[in-house]
Amino acid sequence: MTTRVFLTVDTELMWRHHAAGLPVAEQIARSIEPAGVGVGYQLRMLAEHGLKATFFVDPMPARTYGLDVVKAIVAPILAAGQEVQLHLHPNWAGAVAGDGGTAHARFELVDYTLAEQRDLIAEAAALLVAAGVPQPVAFRSGSYAANDDTLAALAELGFGYDSSHNGSEHPWPSAITLPVRQIAPVRHRDVIECPVTLIEDAPGKLRHFQICALSVAEMRAALDHAAREDHAAVTIVSHGFELAARTGTRANRVHMRRFEALCAMLAARAEAMPTTWYAEAGGLRLGQGDAPLGPNVVRTRLRQAEQLWSNMVEERAA
Repeated sequence: MTTRVFLTVDTELMWRHHAAGLPVAEQIARSIEPAGVGVGYQLRMLAEHGLKATFFVDPMPARTYGLDVVKAIVAPILAAGQEVQLHLHPNWAGAVAGDGGTAHARFELVDYTLAEQRDLIAEAAALLVAAGVPQPVAFRSGSYAANDDTLAALAELGFGYDSSHNGSEHPWPSAITLPVRQIAPVRHRDVIECPVTLIEDAPGKLRHFQICALSVAEMRAALDHAAREDHAAVTIVSHGFELAARTGTRANRVHMRRFEALCAMLAARAEAMPTTWYAEAGGLRLGQGDAPLGPNVVRTRLRQAEQLWSNMVEERAA
């Protein structure tokens, strides 16, 4: 059987650039198209390799900067034929332009009541639709901050899927009451939860499948493990800004190489591990006992050395 791959890109205005007081155009540039390796570059790479990806877009900055900001983000994604679903950082609900980030709402969605979460998600979904996106069916909370109330709110609002459960961030802010090692899609609180895929970094220590978190060797091993063990799905995380340094002013070549290698690996595995959109995810195998890839000391040490280079060299501003 095939193992479906959800290649996801959390796409948002970075709070640090708002708090730094940058003009909104510069915030967009550094968050969405940093150093020529942002969303546009990722869309080109996806097209080149024939891959499908889901861009989880946070529309809440429209409260502060207007809906045109969100339209500018989603338009090229939709024009490229890729999927947009809903992302949400609730702190933007209280943001004020030009105040250096002083004003903000609570940062983590799990710090809100069920009713408050429902209202925030409903507002965010309406903003996304107003920006030209089809009605969203899938959700990921910012910082993976979700609990069972989040899923109850999503179900009430008609969402079919959530992808916020991340065992490496459990029990806070990823607080959904599923096992820490749950990586297989499962129906929970009337929503299909598609957890972020994990590997075991060291015995008892979990690390999630994110471009900036795993080496090429670890990603390859995780994909091979999922295919060999007939996993129902693999969920991979990236960000619109993740292939650039934190300043958004230069590319991070380590992360670029990882993304390019991942695209090539997924293209080579397309028959057995097809990339999938949530809008076409019907028939997912649910409730399997899929387990994370086990630890390997050599893989871990090599990635740690690569991470050191990335942090000490690639993350330095030009």
